[in-house]
Amino acid sequence: MKKHLPLVLRIIVAVILIQTLRFKFTAHPDSVYIFNRVGLEPYGRIGIGILELIAGILLLIPKTIWAGAVLTLGVISGAILIHLTQLGIEVNNDGGVLFITAIVTFILSAVILYIYKKDIPFIKKAG
Repeated sequence: MKKHLPLVLRIIVAVILIQTLRFKFTAHPDSVYIFNRVGLEPYGRIGIGILELIAGILLLIPKTIWAGAVLTLGVISGAILIHLTQLGIEVNNDGGVLFITAIVTFILSAVILYIYKKDIPFIKKAG
């Protein structure tokens, strides 16, 4: 299981990122509401959706796992910050599901980056 755990984590994060795209790309009312609240509708919604799609794909390609994890951390950091400063934990009576999902995604991405830190090309290898 130890050798399969990194793959499972990557798939979980990629699925979380990719499954939210249908809301962003179809202009679902909840997604439009969120991005209107933070002043990023529609370009921010679509742009962030594209970044999440790229991050999800990068997480599934062995040579780009580290880049997918870094991109995910960046995008999700923004989402968490927006929740804490503008949206609040609960959005449209969702019980905090979006916020909790962002926290889980952030933590899993940090773990993935730690696991694959040796693959980062511009980090000097010890030894």
